[in-house]
Amino acid sequence: MTQTVTPDLSARVGSVLLKNPVMSASGTFGYGLEFIPFYDISRLGAVIVKGLSLLPTPGNAPGRIVETPAGMLNAIGLQNIGVERFVNEVAPRLDDAGAVYVANIYGRTIEEYEAVARRLSEVPSLAAIELNASCPNVKEGGIAFGSNPEGLSGLTRRVRAATGKPLWVKLSPNVSDIGAIARAAEEAGADAVTLINTIVGMAVDPRTRRPKLSNVTGGLSGPAVKPVALRMVWEACKAVKIPVVGIGGIQSAGDALEFLLVGAAAVQVGTANFRNPNACVEIVDGIRDFFVREKIFRLDDYRGKLLLP
Repeated sequence: MTQTVTPDLSARVGSVLLKNPVMSASGTFGYGLEFIPFYDISRLGAVIVKGLSLLPTPGNAPGRIVETPAGMLNAIGLQNIGVERFVNEVAPRLDDAGAVYVANIYGRTIEEYEAVARRLSEVPSLAAIELNASCPNVKEGGIAFGSNPEGLSGLTRRVRAATGKPLWVKLSPNVSDIGAIARAAEEAGADAVTLINTIVGMAVDPRTRRPKLSNVTGGLSGPAVKPVALRMVWEACKAVKIPVVGIGGIQSAGDALEFLLVGAAAVQVGTANFRNPNACVEIVDGIRDFFVREKIFRLDDYRGKLLLP
């Protein structure tokens, strides 16, 4: 009888070693603790917690989520408990759960980003910081930090100088040249880039004649964005030497494998968690089963091996 060899699914994002390439996406997994009743969250490559700001933020008024035919729109407004409560109350519980975890951060000014990064740098078990570059810079008239290479570079350099933790920069898809944006992050000191964040969209009610979101527009995520995300991840992988983490519409192991095939070092699963709280671990199991069937023994034997025409 032949013995089945368990594939090595370990992945590396810069200096961060993951037991497998599947992570939760920020804003779709709470602080990770909410999923402990469903499964052992230490089974994931990493938990990416929802975006943290310097002070607690209430977010936008309802309605904040609208279902779409192939995903969802959200305008939560980055509601969160603030970095201090996270460090004191949440991080110790993530440690107890044995989870590898990454903190997504945001601010209205560069100084706020720096302050959050400095505070998180004091948490020994924190694996990395993920910089949300899609936030509007209030000092620059509300232009998103990540909307152009110059703005992204300035933000990344400042946060890079504020922390010794591995720094991942989460990129907006609402740009004309994702390769140029990814290179700007790399040149400014990012250890990895993660993409894509949500695509700006809207929904209206034809009967009330009003927007369905209180914020009017929101971020589109889910299966509808996957082809766009896959193309952008492929372009970013060609543009930079640092690792690229793929996000966008991943619902199954097959979806995750597509991102790995175009070169992603790892993936994040987001909107699928709203539909199926076990989505992340099912994707881990599905990738392993696929590798067993295909007789692939290591993730690196498959990752980036896309065969072009």
